[in-house]
Amino acid sequence: MELGNLPRRLAAEGLGTAFLLATVVGSGIMGEQLSGGNIAIALLANAIATGAILVVLILIFGPISGAHFNPAVTLSFALQRKISVGHSILYVLVQCIAGLAGVAVAHLMFDLPILQFSTHHRTGVGNWSGEFVATFGLVATILGCVKWRPDSVPYAVGLYITAGYWFTSSTSFANPAATLSRAFTDTFSGIFPAHCSAFIIIQFVAASVATALFVWLLKDRSTRL
Repeated sequence: MELGNLPRRLAAEGLGTAFLLATVVGSGIMGEQLSGGNIAIALLANAIATGAILVVLILIFGPISGAHFNPAVTLSFALQRKISVGHSILYVLVQCIAGLAGVAVAHLMFDLPILQFSTHHRTGVGNWSGEFVATFGLVATILGCVKWRPDSVPYAVGLYITAGYWFTSSTSFANPAATLSRAFTDTFSGIFPAHCSAFIIIQFVAASVATALFVWLLKDRSTRL
């Protein structure tokens, strides 16, 4: 797939990541406000909205930038040499800055203080293992679909993240830029800032492991019966 020039690619990554984080945080706020204290309903609303917006954003921005919106995904493509190191660094910087902007927009929409720090603790082996599984599965989903069904990537990613909210203990952050950004919201989707580093390290490790495994698994080779 031929992508746009670098300024257009970075703009697409920025817009997409901002909309993604605005949706994650905004739907968490709305779900919590309307659920009457039922956390399951709030999480369901959060999951559906996030999965849905991912489909839309990947359909819009995929042809321009590849629609990474996620430093772990960018790392995976860099390891495969499908994006240069220099461009990868720019992608990650834009993703992180745009994620913070998306969180600020969500706060603005719901008339909350723009700058916040989360008090929502997410730590321990259960959460860390959940993040490994979530990120590993996301990268596996992308690589498998890019190989066999590239047109299905938007839907597969949206469905995987919707499921990940429910089957992983961490509610499937699976995104270092999102993790960093969610440290700056003291709402339903937030994460205590001191707990971000472990999540981010695990996400990058999981993306690397998944890339290595699936590059090998999906490699074209002649087959003898």
